[in-house]
Amino acid sequence: MHHSIIKRDTKVIKQEIFDLVKEYYDETFANITFTPGENKVPVSGKVFDEDELNHIVESALDGWFTTGRFNEAFEKELAKFINTKRVITVNSGSSANLLAFATLTAEELGKRAIKPGDELITVAVSFPTTLNPALLYGVVPVFVDVDIPTYNIEVTKIEEAITPKTKAIMIAHTLGNPFNVAAVVEIAKKHNLWLIEDCCDALGATFNDKHVGTFGDIGTLSFYPAHHITMGEGGAVFTKNSKLIKIIESFRDWGRDCWCASGCDNTCGKRFEWELGDLPFGYDHKYIYSRLGYNLKITDMQAALGLAQLKKLPQFIKTRRHNYSRLKHGLADLSNKIILPEPTPHSHPSWFGFLITLKDNAGITRNDLIAKLTDAKIDTRLLFGGDIRKQPYFKNYKYRVVGDLNKTEIILNNTFWIGVTPMINDEMIDYVVDVFHKILK
Repeated sequence: MHHSIIKRDTKVIKQEIFDLVKEYYDETFANITFTPGENKVPVSGKVFDEDELNHIVESALDGWFTTGRFNEAFEKELAKFINTKRVITVNSGSSANLLAFATLTAEELGKRAIKPGDELITVAVSFPTTLNPALLYGVVPVFVDVDIPTYNIEVTKIEEAITPKTKAIMIAHTLGNPFNVAAVVEIAKKHNLWLIEDCCDALGATFNDKHVGTFGDIGTLSFYPAHHITMGEGGAVFTKNSKLIKIIESFRDWGRDCWCASGCDNTCGKRFEWELGDLPFGYDHKYIYSRLGYNLKITDMQAALGLAQLKKLPQFIKTRRHNYSRLKHGLADLSNKIILPEPTPHSHPSWFGFLITLKDNAGITRNDLIAKLTDAKIDTRLLFGGDIRKQPYFKNYKYRVVGDLNKTEIILNNTFWIGVTPMINDEMIDYVVDVFHKILK
């Protein structure tokens, strides 16, 4: 006798898997309680539920492990959110900055192409990978001071930093607080400079109701777990400039001349009819490289995670703004001892953290204050490199400074930040405010 094997519907199996994942999420990750002084008040981190896990599982079940349908959907959705022409994903925010900068070195940009020995205007209060691409391409960073309490570039100092060698301005919107984009764009246009906006900490921030990153030539994003949305590791570059889009894609995809999407062939219709460089006629266009490129692509599983996160982004931004306001209100009466952060005029920040600078009369050093907060299980962070010139790796690089960096010096010694992440609730914030009062009163 033959027993016929009954084939089960894969849709039904899939649904069972999704249901189990939800059950697993509820058992493992849901309902974490907060006990003041016992559980940490985090400074940043990921917020997710079964939807993210099921997106990753669904992507894995596709069996398509490189970049694919989820990435395509993610790039489209994010471009819509930012209101830009094209979003191009990469494997990290640092790669996004590398890609953005590399793009501006492309030969076809003619006189405006960035070359070794050219200068880049930036700030020393920086995350290293905002300016490392300049160093890699032999470009000299020119440092301008920042302003407190916005912690962004002092726009009135930019013009005196410009020389005939200046080609670009590359700065971040500090902890989600936009720099004065209107003023910076005006200077960039006047002097024919490129502007790269590092928005890695600022997804959802706007200036004059327009998303940051859409004012300059290229914007960059990071999707590391600390950021507004996460893919684990991941990032993106975005632009409205069609010419730059083509260059960005080539640099991201090995420097190739071909523009076929992953898994596609012969989009140009003449794959074996090109003659470029000193290659023989008809050399496979898939293997013709017109620039010194990289492979910075993401997997579809990362994109699937990002797509699930994107649905939550408006709520995440709302929560960050709420947490910022509650902290600001709670700490307002300590403003004789600490400087509280201020949004840039005409901006609506998408806060990444809450910056605090100790005044001279605070009666405590930053290190002591941080030690006390750490004892109280309140996490803190410094403002990244503080003064990048003083970092161990920087000693062999050439740079210029324009004016003094007095505010940078203050930040290096007296500034730190606490979290506004959606992982934090009102109860945690009230506890944080209470601890600050106990320490500083």
